[in-house]
Amino acid sequence: SYRITLETEGYTVREADSAAKALEALAGDVVDIAILDLRMPGMDGLDLLAEMRNRGCRTPVVIITAYGSVPNAVRAMKLGALDFLAKPLTPEALRTTVSDVLMRPEVHAEPPNDNFESHLAQAKCLICLQNFDDAWPHLSKALELGKTPDAANLAGVFFEMQDDYQRARHHYARAIEIDASYEPARQNMRRLMEIACVGYTEESLNLGEPAAKATRQDAH
Repeated sequence: SYRITLETEGYTVREADSAAKALEALAGDVVDIAILDLRMPGMDGLDLLAEMRNRGCRTPVVIITAYGSVPNAVRAMKLGALDFLAKPLTPEALRTTVSDVLMRPEVHAEPPNDNFESHLAQAKCLICLQNFDDAWPHLSKALELGKTPDAANLAGVFFEMQDDYQRARHHYARAIEIDASYEPARQNMRRLMEIACVGYTEESLNLGEPAAKATRQDAH
C-alpha cells in the first residue's frame, strides 16, 4: 500500500523484505529516502538504521511503526532518522512526509540567506543527522534572529538529544513562556516531567513546526 501510494505520485519505489536485502539495495543504488519498519524479522528498523550509519550511508530515513514509544523515537532521532511515524498512517500523511523530507535543504551547504527561517531549517536537519557541532551555529543564530517558540523548542531538542535534560527543560520552558499554546514544547515538557516522575511516558519527541511556518519576532 505504501508503494502504490508513492508510485501514484511519480516516485520510483524499491522494496526489500529484510534488513539484509535493504543494505544490499542501499549499497548498490542511489536512494533519496529510506522508509523503514521498526518491527522486522532478524534486524529491526533501528538496528538497520544504526548499521546504515556505521557503513557511512547518509540516506534520509523515516521510520514507521505500530509500536511507537519515546525510547524508540529518541534513539531513532539520535541515529539520524528525520521522522518517526506511528501506524495507522494515511496515504496523505505518507505523501506529505516524503515530500517534506525530499524538499529539505542540503544539510552540507550553507543557508542561501542569512535569515531566521534558513538557519532554523538548517539546524533542524543537522540535529536530525546528529551533527551537533555544525547544528549549533545555525541554532544559536536562529535564537538570536527570532524570538519564537520554534527556535526555543528546537534548542530544547538539541540539548535533550545530548542528554542535557536541565538545559532542555530550560528551553522548553522558554518556548512556552513565548507562546503558552505552543504544543510541541508543551508535549516535550510533559514527556520530561513524566519520565522524571514515573520513569516512562507515551509522549514522543517533537521537533516543532516546519521552519517555513515559523513566524519571526524581532528580539528587543
